[in-house]
Amino acid sequence: MRALRELSADQQVGLLFLILFGLLVLASVAVAWRVARQDAIDTMGHRRQRLLRDLRALWVGALVFWLAWVSGPVGATLAFGTLSFFALREFITLAHTRRGDHRSLLLAFFVVLPLQYVIAGGQHFDLFTVFVPVYVFLAIPVASALAGDPERFLERNAKIQWGIMVCVYGLSHAPALLLLEFRGHQGRGAFLLFFLVMVTVAAQLAQEGASGWLRRRPVARQIDRDFSYRAWCSGVLAAGLVGALLFWITPFKAGQALAMAMVAGGAGTLGEFVMKALKKDAGVRFWGNTASVTGAVGLLDRVAPLCFAAPVFFHSVRWYFQV
Repeated sequence: MRALRELSADQQVGLLFLILFGLLVLASVAVAWRVARQDAIDTMGHRRQRLLRDLRALWVGALVFWLAWVSGPVGATLAFGTLSFFALREFITLAHTRRGDHRSLLLAFFVVLPLQYVIAGGQHFDLFTVFVPVYVFLAIPVASALAGDPERFLERNAKIQWGIMVCVYGLSHAPALLLLEFRGHQGRGAFLLFFLVMVTVAAQLAQEGASGWLRRRPVARQIDRDFSYRAWCSGVLAAGLVGALLFWITPFKAGQALAMAMVAGGAGTLGEFVMKALKKDAGVRFWGNTASVTGAVGLLDRVAPLCFAAPVFFHSVRWYFQV
């Protein structure tokens, strides 16, 4: 541990990516061996497709994470801004819009989205916090009203505002974590983002596992039969445990890392639950243009928990540590 602490910030982050990509290579070899074995015994099916899809998503996520770090603040802004663009496009595809919403949609995609990321990249965190929930939320209905179409006006604007909130505002807090500077922890923002992703994934996996063997008492049966308070608490506790084990890569002490991880993990799993409610309302199983037909999971399905966990984690950290 002493040798690790003596490494420079760039060396520590480089070692993190070396370990991450090494684990992904080992996982890819294991999956390839398993797929080959399944081919031999003729047991191809849904599980194999899901396994390959999940592995591909992990590789894409790791590469985006790496590119965001090596290219600096500008690269991180562009990388996550691109993810926000495609996630927002998936969301709007399933929303009911009319010709009168074109102005609002143009404003969302080509003004709000780039401005939010420029503000984040410039580290103007006070404006970054209020730009979307104050100025944008007032501007969007004004743009729609100027189009002169009052039919389902409130519903249409609420959907656009919610899409911006999740896909732009929420996700933009992920690269913002790279720019937070703690005393004695400069240049190590990548570890904060890695910490957030790990605890969010741990919460999801633990909740899914717990829902399988715990006695189910669904909170909202019409939305998700597997979501229960017991399973959710299991996910939060798992996130806290993972966060406490990873405290050494963050500026937090073990107890602080435990609390922050539980907050982020709980927010991420609740966010995933909310997005399931939206998909039920839209009548689809997955986000994306062809997801309901092909069964392919869209980008928004992958990043939805992060869209909820990132802003909660970011503002909790800023508030508690006054950074």
